[in-house]
Amino acid sequence: MQIHSTGFFRNKAKHIIGMAQAVVAHHGGVIPDTMDALCALPGVARKTANVVLGCALGKNEGIVVDTHVTRLAQRLGFTKETDPSKIEPELMKLVPRDDWAKFAHRLIWLGRRVCDAKKPDCEHCAIAPLCPSAGLGQAIEQARAVNRQAKQQAKATEKSKGVKAAAKTKAKTKAKVKAKPVAKRRGAR
Repeated sequence: MQIHSTGFFRNKAKHIIGMAQAVVAHHGGVIPDTMDALCALPGVARKTANVVLGCALGKNEGIVVDTHVTRLAQRLGFTKETDPSKIEPELMKLVPRDDWAKFAHRLIWLGRRVCDAKKPDCEHCAIAPLCPSAGLGQAIEQARAVNRQAKQQAKATEKSKGVKAAAKTKAKTKAKVKAKPVAKRRGAR
């Protein structure tokens, strides 16, 4: 089995093999349908268990909290937490249980296609009128523009200092060259 196109592929391959062996040994080859049983399998944590339960088995036991859900839950003002294990129960209180899987999928889709981590497209976001972070994309772009200007000014200042320093060095060198023959003449007298 090769899983090279993803990060930590060696560890993931080890967990997939271990999980498959555990499913065969402890569950008769049938994927368990409870959170506890899934989380007991090698390499399976709550997020993966929520995906399996919600997508494959149609059971809403929790909300998948990945990086996109974490980021959007914070931007939308649903939570101030950063730990997925603390974000999930907060979201579960806000969203009706029947919608947990769909809710996570929608946030993930929005996070991948519109509300990007580095460059949110607030202008084309359907929920921007409801979002307390709307305009974040413009704010980020403005901050980047200010940062670019500051870097350009710093380079220009550094360059002008370099030119001035080079001119001073050149002037000092000329002064030394002129001074040396005079000193020799005085010594010659």
